Amino acid sequence: QVQLVESGGGLVQTGGSLRLTCAASGRQITSYGMGWFRQAPGKEREFVAALPWSGGPTIYADSVKGRCIISRDNRKNTVYLQMNSLKPEDTAVYSCAVGRHQWLGRASPNQADYEYWGQGTQVTVLS
Repeated sequence: QVQLVESGGGLVQTGGSLRLTCAASGRQITSYGMGWFRQAPGKEREFVAALPWSGGPTIYADSVKGRCIISRDNRKNTVYLQMNSLKPEDTAVYSCAVGRHQWLGRASPNQADYEYWGQGTQVTVLS
């Protein structure tokens, strides 16, 4: 069973930065794509960023493009989301997810392509 634990969320002023961490256990995630998603109150969960298992292109939602960077440290079985220039509309619970298929050579924005999910970490951006 794969477990994902997110951390690094919190309260931040508009324009501030946060680095979210997703620590995986129960499976080596080296050969799987990983994604970050978020869900704001009263809204559907939406895609934020993803990367493939290899060093292929990362992808971002238009709403965060240029402000966020997704990365991974395979030695630590961990994925990160660096968020800069935060806005009040970034307020949400951020969750990471492990891809459903090994060796998928492309990052995916589709929730159906992810098999395991973390509980999430709250990010609140104050205006």
